[in-house]
Parts: sequence; C-alpha cells; structure tokens
Amino acid sequence: MEQTKDSYLTVEGNAEAIFKEKSSKFLCYAFHVESEEEIASHLERLRKQYYDATHHCYAWRLGPFGEKFRANDDGEPSSTAGKPILGQMLSREVTNCLIVVVRYFGGTKLGVPGLIAAYKESAAAALDASEVVERTVDTRIRVEFSYVVMNDVMRIIKEEQPVVESQAFDNLCTMMLAVRNSKAEIVLGRLRKVEGAIVEIVE
Repeated sequence: MEQTKDSYLTVEGNAEAIFKEKSSKFLCYAFHVESEEEIASHLERLRKQYYDATHHCYAWRLGPFGEKFRANDDGEPSSTAGKPILGQMLSREVTNCLIVVVRYFGGTKLGVPGLIAAYKESAAAALDASEVVERTVDTRIRVEFSYVVMNDVMRIIKEEQPVVESQAFDNLCTMMLAVRNSKAEIVLGRLRKVEGAIVEIVE
C-alpha cells in the first residue's frame, strides 16, 4: 500500500492469534491505540486475565510517524522479546498499535535465538490476523461566514472534499473541516478568498 507524507498505516480494531514453539504457548494480541492510557488499560486487563502466565511482553508505537514507542521484555533476556515485537511493527510500517505476547512456558528453554524468533513470529501472527488500514494526517479548519457567501463556501467543499466534522447555522454559519495535510494550504487559500469569511486552523 503506497503511503504519502500525510498518511500512515495502523490496525483496525483488535486481533489475536496463537503461536506454539517447543511446548511454549504464545498468545498474541494486536490493538489499535491512540494514547498511553489506552495501552496501560489493555496491559492491565491482559495481566489480570492471564495472571498465571510466565511473561507479558509487548511493544507499541504512537503518532502518525511512530514518534513515541516502547518495547518491554517483561523478564525475558534483554532484547529477546520487546525488540522483535517492535521490529515487526517497524517492518510493516504500522503505528498507533500495541502488540502484546503472553507466554506460557512449556518446560523447554528456547535460548536467545529461539526466543527472538518466537516473539518475532508471534508479533507477525498478530499483525497477520489484523486488518491494516491507511489513515490520513489532517489539518482541522474552522470557517465562519455569512449566508450571502454560502454558495461560494459550499462550492469549495464540493470540489476539495474535506470532511465536514460539524456545522452550525445561526446568525452566521460555522463549519469545522478536516483536510489532508497535503491539501490544507490549497483549501485554506481558497476559503480565505471568500468575502467576509473568518478562517482559522484549530490545533
């Protein structure tokens, strides 16, 4: 899937899979997340649900370009679990995603190379079970205008096709628009040429 600078890939909803290696069982979960609070909530729930598991290893990325990320080995040898999980997210270029791998030790040690391979395969299984979608990075624009110029504004909206998040018609008309970053300057420029329109970017 080709990406532009104002789009990114993420998982839609949640997914799960199971991976087995030398009698160890790995329960693999992928979640769409938007905040560290959501991440903490998913981790807490899985720790309670699988309280008797040997390890709860995970990695996550947040932000359209994965600006924030973390990997956790949860007691496995350093860099044998969290890093391979994060590596799968990086190789598939997905962000706003949490992958958790819950391990039940089966009695046979896997060794460092075996652990790395097992957690990599587990993360891959979780992503394979997920629906990966493209999302856009948007600029939000608030525009206020009089009824006299409504046709001018609506023509711009029809031609440029921003997402109309909300609209209110009172003494003046107010609209909240979401525009792909790559088209934001064009839409802003056109709206600012509408007579009497008040146009501002909303953070």
